[in-house]
Amino acid sequence: MRDNDSATDLAPVALGGLGLAGLGVLVFSLSFPTTVFALEGLNPYLIGVGRSAAATVLAVIALAAVRARPPRPRQWAGLAVVGGGVIFGFPVLTTLALDHGASSAHAAVITGLLPATTAVFAVLRGGERPSRAFWAACTAGAAVVTGFAVLRGAGRVTGADLLLFGALLAAAAGYAEGGRLAREMAGWRVISWALVLVAPICVPVTLWLLATTGPRWTGHAVFGFGYLAAMSAYLGFFAWYEGLARAGIARASQVQLAQPLLTLLWAGVLLGELIDATTALAAVGVLVCVALTQRARVRNVPAPARTGGPEGPGLARYGTPTHDGKESVTSP
Repeated sequence: MRDNDSATDLAPVALGGLGLAGLGVLVFSLSFPTTVFALEGLNPYLIGVGRSAAATVLAVIALAAVRARPPRPRQWAGLAVVGGGVIFGFPVLTTLALDHGASSAHAAVITGLLPATTAVFAVLRGGERPSRAFWAACTAGAAVVTGFAVLRGAGRVTGADLLLFGALLAAAAGYAEGGRLAREMAGWRVISWALVLVAPICVPVTLWLLATTGPRWTGHAVFGFGYLAAMSAYLGFFAWYEGLARAGIARASQVQLAQPLLTLLWAGVLLGELIDATTALAAVGVLVCVALTQRARVRNVPAPARTGGPEGPGLARYGTPTHDGKESVTSP
């Protein structure tokens, strides 16, 4: 049973699990280019932490609008993992990597490892059991990305790469835990309550950074920070966590293998970055793994139906993953 769903909740989006995950990926694909914009006038720590502080304002408004009751006591630990992974870990580490010289295109290809690491956490926390073919496709994608990093680093992994790899682990933990919690409460509530949980840390830190780092609010900095706060740190997770819950964490996370290609496109259009043959081939290589993982069998733990919760009757029963990753939908 999904907690905290009521007749006043946000209406479900008429998309399947993979479609919702793809929508989230589209939003996230602009994160690196907009971070580069924000770095033109803002401190990297201010960007990494401040975007979450700004998103908290949106989360409080949304939760107040539906008069949301707090999560159950057992859910707060999972929300802490979400907060540490996608609110602190990934934003701060990726911003530092870009500030340390990694291009938006380079960072995009490295983060092609994220679906594989998320699948690992899905096994550990989500109770999913991907097939051997699934793992083979994930391993192939990981090998391509690792080889790309080593090649770009002249035979070694750079400091920026280490920051990106750390960001991958943080995001994977936050994605898997958020996807698991989204089986119990609406995906938008997961990110909203996670933001509220960490607000006592990120809000004071943001105010201190605003007062001490001398931010320059250029047009690019305002646009970049605004996008990161509203979209990457908040609204993108509405679709992303819902997609993970409906289609299964391991399977839906593989849609993110398409993110490097999308980010390469934005990097070329918005930043004028030149995409060489090696980068393009690496991006295409991980994209091929998307088709392979989608054909692989994944046994999922069925998502609980969204019936009535502590706040009243639910809107509907959402798509529930079956043993082969396809969704079965029942009406209320």
